[in-house]
Amino acid sequence: MNIVLVDYGAGNIQSLKFALDRLNVDAVLSSNKNEILAADKVIFPGVGEASSAMQKLESSGLDLLIPELTQPVLGICLGMQLMCSHTEEGDTLGLGIFDVAVKRFKSDVKVPQIGWNTITNMKYPLFHNIKNNEYMYSVNSYYAALCKETAAQTQYGLNYSCALQKNNFYGVQFHPEKSSKAGSQLLLNFINLNL
Repeated sequence: MNIVLVDYGAGNIQSLKFALDRLNVDAVLSSNKNEILAADKVIFPGVGEASSAMQKLESSGLDLLIPELTQPVLGICLGMQLMCSHTEEGDTLGLGIFDVAVKRFKSDVKVPQIGWNTITNMKYPLFHNIKNNEYMYSVNSYYAALCKETAAQTQYGLNYSCALQKNNFYGVQFHPEKSSKAGSQLLLNFINLNL
């Protein structure tokens, strides 16, 4: 199976590669459009600041390519947020795959949210064999509101989408590569998806 990690200079690449290695899954890091188009599965990681990350996507043309992909695509953390319509971080227009805006947590909670949090209301197939109220590891100052594309939710000052899904596109706010057994199961579920 051909797995590509999108390389745009804003990724949590090393820990993600290690997590996939533990699952005996080979993945190639690439920004080459033909390699990405030819992949069986695409993972769109992200750590960093939204406006500069979007500029990197635009400079390489990946902002036009990613929304057109037809194979399963998994956005992680900032990757998921960039797949949304807009983020308040840097007042940045996203890729518009998910019809939801990303907002900054209000000042009544500690920002960023760092640590383990339970996830609920999960939708299959991404969460197959993952228990309700399972813990996942998050580091985020921004969140996607609940919407029709919510595939799982969590609570931090308010209930928000910790996973989104639309057609072949999936996104998770938490870091499955840092979320122990449950995170490994989610990555495996994604690798095993059949559309």
